[in-house]
Amino acid sequence: MVLRPYQYYAVEAIIERVKDTDKNGYIWHTTGSGKTLTSFKAAQILTQLPKVHKVLFVVDRADLDYQTSKEFNYFSPNCVDTTDNTKQLVEQMAGDNPLIVTTIQKLNRAIKSQRHEVAMESLKDKRIVFIFDECHRSQFGETHKNIVKFFTQAQMFGFTGTPIFADNAASNQHGKRTTRDLFQECLHKYVITNAIADENVLKFSVEYWGKLKRKDGTLITEPKSDPEFFENPDRISLIVDWIIANHIRKTHGRKFSAMLCVSHVDTLITYYETFKNKQKQGFHDLRIITIFTPSDNEEDEDANGLIGEPDFNISTDTSSRSHSRDKLNEFIADYNQMYQTQHSAKDSQAFYAYYKDISKRMKDRDRENFQYQERADILLVVNMFLTGFDVKKLNTLYVDKNLKYHGLIQAYSRTNRILGELKSQGNIVCFRNLKENTDQAVALFSDTNANEQIFIETYDYYIKEFNKGVQELRAIATIPNDVNKLISEDDQVKFVKAFRNLIRLQNVSKSFTEFSFSDLNLDEQTFEDYKSKYLDIYDRTRSKPDEEKESLVEEVDFELELIQRDEINVSYILKLLANLQRDRQADVTSEEYQSQKASILELIGKEAQLRSKRDLLEKFIEERLPTLEPEEKVETVFQNFWTQERIEAIQQLCIEENLKVEAVNQMIADYKFSGKEPLRETVLSACNEKPKLLDRKKIFARVVSKLLDIINKFDDALGELEEEE
Repeated sequence: MVLRPYQYYAVEAIIERVKDTDKNGYIWHTTGSGKTLTSFKAAQILTQLPKVHKVLFVVDRADLDYQTSKEFNYFSPNCVDTTDNTKQLVEQMAGDNPLIVTTIQKLNRAIKSQRHEVAMESLKDKRIVFIFDECHRSQFGETHKNIVKFFTQAQMFGFTGTPIFADNAASNQHGKRTTRDLFQECLHKYVITNAIADENVLKFSVEYWGKLKRKDGTLITEPKSDPEFFENPDRISLIVDWIIANHIRKTHGRKFSAMLCVSHVDTLITYYETFKNKQKQGFHDLRIITIFTPSDNEEDEDANGLIGEPDFNISTDTSSRSHSRDKLNEFIADYNQMYQTQHSAKDSQAFYAYYKDISKRMKDRDRENFQYQERADILLVVNMFLTGFDVKKLNTLYVDKNLKYHGLIQAYSRTNRILGELKSQGNIVCFRNLKENTDQAVALFSDTNANEQIFIETYDYYIKEFNKGVQELRAIATIPNDVNKLISEDDQVKFVKAFRNLIRLQNVSKSFTEFSFSDLNLDEQTFEDYKSKYLDIYDRTRSKPDEEKESLVEEVDFELELIQRDEINVSYILKLLANLQRDRQADVTSEEYQSQKASILELIGKEAQLRSKRDLLEKFIEERLPTLEPEEKVETVFQNFWTQERIEAIQQLCIEENLKVEAVNQMIADYKFSGKEPLRETVLSACNEKPKLLDRKKIFARVVSKLLDIINKFDDALGELEEEE
């Protein structure tokens, strides 16, 4: 891994500070810019300096302790020993571990507890460097003072994406303090406008919905100040209706997940139960999950943007159950039923296990072999997960909460991690009038005139650009069939680039609530027809033998990610075929039957994610479907047909490449489990005869390519059928 320039300069600044001075300092690197890698490299180098006794990386939440340790060990295996409890931390402090990751709570207990006094005494005057993650949250209470007082030779460095300034500082019993008050000089700065300009994070699209329309057509509007208004069940019901109506588009057909943050637990309970009731009535099939701390039932709406920290301490006293505690248990039971888990909130350990499972479930969407039934669509929270939680496949935040300053920027930044062309921006949908708060936060944490750099353009801008692109496309191919006349590779490349531009612009346009195809100078069917020609060119260039692939078109970046639709899959096609089969048995005319069959075949040809399966689907429709008996189910017959074709494809591969069948099946199973391609040694060991040295590279590449073709063609379809069952 190579550091980006701003990471390099930040590490250098810390190293020089430790070498030359005993002063503190902080790094202001915007959320999502890779602070963990920067802090790891700094810590790694600091442990090698003779004058440094130990480096402690300190976080302020148990989940970040686990998360950060995991990331550190990813950068360098087994470099960090995590601390499960205070006793273990004390042992590691006294031992030879040069780098320790711990929570600020455990560190505070270690220096305050009398039972650890003897063990910790020898460390008081040692040169220990502390690196505090997310230091805008953890360093403004009594604990910071305790650490400074105990470790007389300590040198402290903070990392934050949103420092505390005089404007957003909150007062407590220790006074009104800023990040500079605690850590002295800012050693390096890399703000959100820098990260967006470097394409390290995405811009935001922010919508404000202060007005919502009732079913009778009247408007419900936000008053200047009325808590009862915000908690009104009718208002919450209208917001839930809005989310149900718009969530699929906002998340590109549920390819991404979303979070919904609300003001306090009572409101969260109302939201959850409203979603649940509407699901029972058949209005949606979204998977809603939630977590909250029962005792945290209030939020100070004037807390200057501070997002409260989750408390994992769950009381085991069942004699006086609160309403929110009972509801939490009920919602966890829903979660268990949905995902076949066995979580509870019977004690702090069980509650934390539930928290970690939600975290993992949200993050596992990033896996290549992620299964549909594992997904969660919307995570409903008060404070949890709004800071320090990085999930690339989360692109939308629904807000019904009075966010401001660093709390607002931190929450918005859950959505703007870079992930391919499909994720073009982070979507923020505010059901409160947070325009002024948003502008204040942007001004505080970025450069001048940041609004133009942080937020995407208006809907009208993208429509205008799209229609300009249509003119450029028509100049190359007036109608879709004219693409067939593009003989030269130069002309084909021009078409691919022009249509690719339209795909990207349409992708952004469709994220706006007001999107309508009627605003585009290209109707939906014609767009689909151009798309089909675009995919034909892609298929032709990818189907050429390796020695013929040195061409201009081969070098073009095809945006397949932007043109796949989840709703048209093998399972969907089988439902159409089942209807077709019923019509055939109902004695519809031969002409009608053939027309319906032709429409299905045309649909298969146009859908990107079905193209690898097209020849087999066509074979099933032409050869097997007409022979079905009335009592036979299309899905069952298809599954048997597909399984047999898969067996034959694997056997054919083994014959062509002289491979062992059981070894090939194992490689496919391993890939489906881990998402990782087989190693070269694994492939070569599957050969019946050991290949010659000069042939091994070609054989390895060829076998892996054919294996992936089989998986893409067969296993995805079977997975869809298993999910349906």
